Amino acid sequence: MINKKTSLVFGIAGGTGSGKTTVANYVLKTVGHEKIAFLPHDAYYRDQTDLTQEERAQVNFDHPSSLETELLIEHITKLRNQETIQLPTYDFKTHSRNQETITIHPQPIIVIEGILIFVEPNLRDLFDLKIYVDTDADIRFIRRLKRDIEERGRTTESVINQYLETVRPMHLEFVEPSKRYASVIIPEGGYNTVALDLIVARIEAMLQE
Repeated sequence: MINKKTSLVFGIAGGTGSGKTTVANYVLKTVGHEKIAFLPHDAYYRDQTDLTQEERAQVNFDHPSSLETELLIEHITKLRNQETIQLPTYDFKTHSRNQETITIHPQPIIVIEGILIFVEPNLRDLFDLKIYVDTDADIRFIRRLKRDIEERGRTTESVINQYLETVRPMHLEFVEPSKRYASVIIPEGGYNTVALDLIVARIEAMLQE
């Protein structure tokens, strides 16, 4: 059984390139890294090593089935029960899970970040606070294009094709509708300093409670 009083769990969702990581980093820096266990949903992509490179490239990584959410739920449960976990790491260039893991120790706060974290009811029900970062589609696309080229070794053409074939359709089908579950919606993400300060104040108040 999960002891909900052990740790507070906060979810930060939003479309690709919306500024989720910026918001998460602001919370980590302001509240304190030493108080937070940070679990990005991206780390839980399913291992695709049993597929050829061509088959891996065809996987819809924007569909909920591409993520091992059941393992994330298990890890949240363990952290709340004061157990250490091994966070997976993922290689986005080869679409495979690395052998190396990151040791995460229990903390007063658990922060989960990802585009699809409000889609799965079993995961969504674990959050004490649900934050949705809402940013215009054109800004999100530009940010994703820049990130995938610079950090993930992608070509401009492949990023555009993936966006049109899976990213945009899956956003409309899964991500955007999940916004209705949010406790707080932050327009313009990390640039909205007023909203960020209010979120941090709420988190600190919940910690004191």
